[in-house]
Amino acid sequence: MSFTRSHRKVARRGVPRPLPGRRSVQLPRILVRIYLAIALLVAVIAISTIAFFYSADEVSWSDALYMTLITVTTVGYGEAVPLRTFELRMLASVVALIGFGAITFLFTSLAVFFLESDLDYTLRRRRMEKQMRKMQGHYIVCGFGRVGRNVATELMNTNRHFVAIDPEEARFDENKERFPGLLYLHGDASDDDHLLAANVDEAKGVFAVTGDDSRNLMITITAKQLNPHVRVVARCQEVRNMGKMQKAGADAIVSPDFTGGMRIASAMIRPHVVGFLDEMLKSEKRLRLEEIAVPDDFPETPIQELRLRSAEYVLLAVRETHEWVFNPPPEYQLRHGRTLITMASPAGRQELELRLAEIAKG
Repeated sequence: MSFTRSHRKVARRGVPRPLPGRRSVQLPRILVRIYLAIALLVAVIAISTIAFFYSADEVSWSDALYMTLITVTTVGYGEAVPLRTFELRMLASVVALIGFGAITFLFTSLAVFFLESDLDYTLRRRRMEKQMRKMQGHYIVCGFGRVGRNVATELMNTNRHFVAIDPEEARFDENKERFPGLLYLHGDASDDDHLLAANVDEAKGVFAVTGDDSRNLMITITAKQLNPHVRVVARCQEVRNMGKMQKAGADAIVSPDFTGGMRIASAMIRPHVVGFLDEMLKSEKRLRLEEIAVPDDFPETPIQELRLRSAEYVLLAVRETHEWVFNPPPEYQLRHGRTLITMASPAGRQELELRLAEIAKG
């Protein structure tokens, strides 16, 4: 059963968040405090033991050490070293104050060390959840395996925002350096709660790219129920399952085996074309074939009057409702409902989008 938009927003407020897992977080600052506390405590015990040994007559090293320990811990079972003089009493007082402070500092640092990882994780989770609730026009990558990470890399290289979802949290920890500022959720992307937490209502697209066809099928069904307008691209291992995914609502289905075979054949029969596409992907300008929709309020305007010239993009074609217009002539009338096909860098794509928006506003 599908939800209305208002019902989904109410449901999202009550979405249970993934529980924090155990973390192995390096906390250098806390470790330094622990080392300093241990060093201070060892120094106090050593100096106090020597002081008690030489300050009293007929005192053994074990008596001096025992006297130091019961003084530092403020246990006070009995004086192994008789405190008959004012100097010895002052020594015991100073040892008690410094030693007790060192022990308190040590245990406080240890408590912070064990709690800091969970606290740090909780704060990071809250920051990510806050960012997700504000996102619009983003993408959701369901499955962060090899295929999902390649999808995420392409989105990152083209300056597109995304949220990753995967049941194996270790995959996110292992790729933090590769994806700085990564927004992610730990769990099964076929659950309504996780897609709602990723703000599927405002998402532009969902990638169902786990290694399991049945899970990708469920992700497709769930995403379409929560947001019928979201575009879903699904990965399909078995070609025989492609029809099922299409019936479930997937807008595009990709079979790695089929695509890989086509790529191998292309590398043999059209090597220069494949080489050109590979070089385009590796270019420092990060050139891509992009599609840019013409705004709804865009006035009918000849292409030549738009002055669509830039070193950051090249206009290749215009997609009409049922036809393609390749290399449109200067007198071609551009109107809303059309889609521009360009070769552009991320900056060029943004430049062209802003240009069309400015014309639409008048």
